[in-house]
Amino acid sequence: MDSTDAPTSSPASPQTGRPGEAHSTELPFELRRPLGPRDPGDAWVEGDRGRFWGRFGSAGLLVHDPAKGVLLQHRALWSDNGGTWGLPGGALHQGEEAVDGALREAKEEAAVPPEKVRVLFTSVFDVGYWSYTTVAVEVVDAFEPEISDPESLELQWVPVELVGGKDLHPGFGAAWPGLRSRLLNAGTPG
Repeated sequence: MDSTDAPTSSPASPQTGRPGEAHSTELPFELRRPLGPRDPGDAWVEGDRGRFWGRFGSAGLLVHDPAKGVLLQHRALWSDNGGTWGLPGGALHQGEEAVDGALREAKEEAAVPPEKVRVLFTSVFDVGYWSYTTVAVEVVDAFEPEISDPESLELQWVPVELVGGKDLHPGFGAAWPGLRSRLLNAGTPG
């Protein structure tokens, strides 16, 4: 979902050749930040309402399987508000629509297959210079998520009524009551 800048220079490990991975001080997987090329959207923006991740905004995927619950991501310790639970998601690419970005991020982070979900609704939190879009989807063909990048400690299906009992990312925690209500009413006719 969120990320912080990786160190710009550090010695390469003699064993792996990758910067920042010295063999005597190698960090556990959950503490490592991803290395490599970054998208221009992967940056912090700041303003009078605070600092937020995603130069072009951010989006997350609220995946609901009526049989299993909501898919939550236990966020990597190096991420913003690391160790909390939230939605797979992250920074949008320039010109990318929020629904497309949320589906892309959830596929990258949790192997959520876009063809096995359908969009129910979107909810936007906008501070003027930055916005976060929650894209709520319903599972139409069952799948099991898989950790597919270093941004997750674990992934878990959580029954809707138990989501609020988790240590939630503050932004998701504040939005959850309204999202929960919309999610539960999304399948109700008229």
